[in-house]
Amino acid sequence: MEKHKMDFDVIVVGSGMSGGIAAKEFCEKSYKTLVLDRGEPIEHRQYKTEGMAPWQMPFRGEVLQEFKLQQHIQKNIYIYNDFTKHHLINDLENPYQQKQPFIWYRSATVGGKSLIWGRQSYRWCEQDFEANKRDGNGIDWPIRYADIAPWYDYIEPFVGISGSYENLPQLPDGKFLPHQPFNVVERAMKEKIEQVYPERKFIPARMANLTQANKVHTDLGRVQCQARSECPRGCSFGGYYSSNSGALPAAKRTGNFTLTANAQVQEVLYDDVTGKASGVRYVNNKTGQSHTVTAKVVFMCASTLGSIQILLNSKSAAFPAGIGNRHDILGRYVMDHCGGGGASAKMPGYLDDYYKGRRPGGVYIPRFRNLDNKASAATPAENSTKTHFIRGYGFQGGASRSGWQWAKNGQGIGADFKAQVSQPGNWYFSMWGFGEALPRYENQVTLHPTDKDQWGLPVLVTDVAYKENEKNMVDDMTTTAKEILKAAGLVDIKGFEGYAPPGGAIHEMGGCCMGDDVKSSYLNKWNQCHEVPNLFVTDGAAFSSTSCVNPSITFMAFTARAVDYADKQLRANTL
Repeated sequence: MEKHKMDFDVIVVGSGMSGGIAAKEFCEKSYKTLVLDRGEPIEHRQYKTEGMAPWQMPFRGEVLQEFKLQQHIQKNIYIYNDFTKHHLINDLENPYQQKQPFIWYRSATVGGKSLIWGRQSYRWCEQDFEANKRDGNGIDWPIRYADIAPWYDYIEPFVGISGSYENLPQLPDGKFLPHQPFNVVERAMKEKIEQVYPERKFIPARMANLTQANKVHTDLGRVQCQARSECPRGCSFGGYYSSNSGALPAAKRTGNFTLTANAQVQEVLYDDVTGKASGVRYVNNKTGQSHTVTAKVVFMCASTLGSIQILLNSKSAAFPAGIGNRHDILGRYVMDHCGGGGASAKMPGYLDDYYKGRRPGGVYIPRFRNLDNKASAATPAENSTKTHFIRGYGFQGGASRSGWQWAKNGQGIGADFKAQVSQPGNWYFSMWGFGEALPRYENQVTLHPTDKDQWGLPVLVTDVAYKENEKNMVDDMTTTAKEILKAAGLVDIKGFEGYAPPGGAIHEMGGCCMGDDVKSSYLNKWNQCHEVPNLFVTDGAAFSSTSCVNPSITFMAFTARAVDYADKQLRANTL
């Protein structure tokens, strides 16, 4: 392979959370880097619905039924409306099959889900990396927190994470910007909750929104978050982090960056002579034309299921079941955070207090269940209550006052009704849990043997389900949320019912898991394929467990670490 000239030094598949960072890091190290993305091209600051008011939209922000039919999966995502639907894929044109319910949310544009993510950003902890070994589920991680901590330190200042310093072992502190402020009800709830439950900390959500723009941000044209609550439309201020406002412009300014949009990568090419990946083949999804490009290194960052789909389809004489998949491990241990549990309630009083702006994020209650692998609890009463699950969960939430929206479905007319609508309503607080699902070998995605999409890529088949541990955890979320709200003095408490199916948390992980054993894992401790040394996977597919916290900042930290390793191997001519 080294005997002929490659088209590029590096090919990065995908331009979202992981792909953006891979592109930035390689370009800044002087590697000619090609980024291929299936999505439509979109330039930063060219967000077509940004700043538009509802009355400027043809249907006031609502979506016509014909679009909902085309996006019958995507329409269920919490940010879906007429302002954002163009950022999401057409489900009819991009089918997949579900043996068991699995919601697969996918981006339709360059930048991937970094344009529409929830921006909650938390470090994993030591316990997260030890969990698989401790309880015997899944593959033991080949690294521990100490291995990734320096890369959190490296990536957080670039992204810009706001947060408070809490000194909690289950939620390590990072390099933070000033945290978002609590409102009056949240301040009161923190005092009451931590008095009743000393181990349940009530802290500001850690967000990838700039509460303060530093030079690393302003050099890219990013400024402080304007609190407009329009993040999923795209933000010309760069007030929240996206690949489009952060990593991709940073890569572009090096002069080493090439981006090709509308490029559906279908396979990683394998060279039997060298035993390495030689490049990729992609199809232009506008023209249908097939292209082959070569490079010294291939980084897969196409999102968890997207990367697995491509790798499974990368078949050769050496790897008939997918590149690097000699031991039937590719596509297994697919996970997501379990959820659906939580509660909401009304806080009496505080009607003389209000707030300004549309603060991004709210509050976070870090994991307090099963710390140190024990059924931990904060009160004597709880100490007698054994949790019926292993691992744990955290709560996200926030307090706000109700507005005029109730009037859309209310009844009334005249001056009194108008006056009533013009006043802010009562305070309410909602909280919902994100739990750690267990890694299971049988939770798998495969390729359909015959069905293909319109561009010839075999359709993905999902076969992923939660079991008793996840259901017990979600039940505990609801029970505990109701207890917490009651202890904080709220009334009219309503628990959430039901279980979100896998994929519903939009935190899918696994399928190309990291581990030390070539027979039971796909990647080594450097995100490098055991069987193909110049092939790396650094999106969520690489993860051997899920923790219970949002994973995006960890995707980015792992990606920067893997690029650093690949760079050193390339310079040593050992890759």
